[in-house]
Amino acid sequence: MHGAGNRILVVDERVDNRPPPTPTQLRELGNDATGPGFDQLMWVAAASSDAAHASYRVFNADGSEVEQCGNGVRCVAWLLGRSGGDREFRLESPTGLVEAHMIADDQVAVCMGRPQFEPDRVPFIAENDAIVYELDVNGRLLKVSALSMGNPHCVIDVDDVTTTDIATLGLAIEHHERFPNGCNVGFMSVQSRSEIDLRVHERGVGETLACGTGACAAVVSARRQDRVDDTVTVNLPGGQLMVSWRRPADPVWLTGNAELISEGTIDL
Repeated sequence: MHGAGNRILVVDERVDNRPPPTPTQLRELGNDATGPGFDQLMWVAAASSDAAHASYRVFNADGSEVEQCGNGVRCVAWLLGRSGGDREFRLESPTGLVEAHMIADDQVAVCMGRPQFEPDRVPFIAENDAIVYELDVNGRLLKVSALSMGNPHCVIDVDDVTTTDIATLGLAIEHHERFPNGCNVGFMSVQSRSEIDLRVHERGVGETLACGTGACAAVVSARRQDRVDDTVTVNLPGGQLMVSWRRPADPVWLTGNAELISEGTIDL
């Protein structure tokens, strides 16, 4: 499947409940030359309680397991909606219970939870929470935001996302010593109070066509600086996402497409 161009391999194991592939197998599946290829793999299993419809785990193409994937959650909800009559779902995720609502046949809204700003919750090495930090990247001081949307994010404001060296800066910041667990890196250009442009270097993947949690992180960063309103259209290379966040105590809502590319079976 894909969500705004973010390639998602959704594996439905709700019946057999088998363990996920090994890191080596994940790398083979994620590589276009040896598997179907993906940015993230969503491993869907049965829920552990009646309070949820299903559970999921998230894996990157490099074989690593990560905490969350907003575009992937929309694809999981689409799968559940196709196989049953429900339109609203509660999903057990590595970061807690997630709500997803089918608002059209290919449009899904997901509650991504409250952003976390405390450095130890990101995690990010800093003495105190700040809206903007200075980060030394190879001798160059950059002003960045650091926050968690269930996974760690660094957001950088740029004049033009099309001319920014995403590959070099993204990799350097992903592995920066101040992000002990690595991070996703968003390069944001605010176009108006209701629209931003964004490119994202994803941890363990590289630049992708879209990143749901990255879109949320960018809007939260811009809103904390009073540069955008509470509902923002995020333009990514793979398409548009809608992000809504009213107040710090509120959760962030992410809305976008979830579309089927192909389906089948794989023997491991």
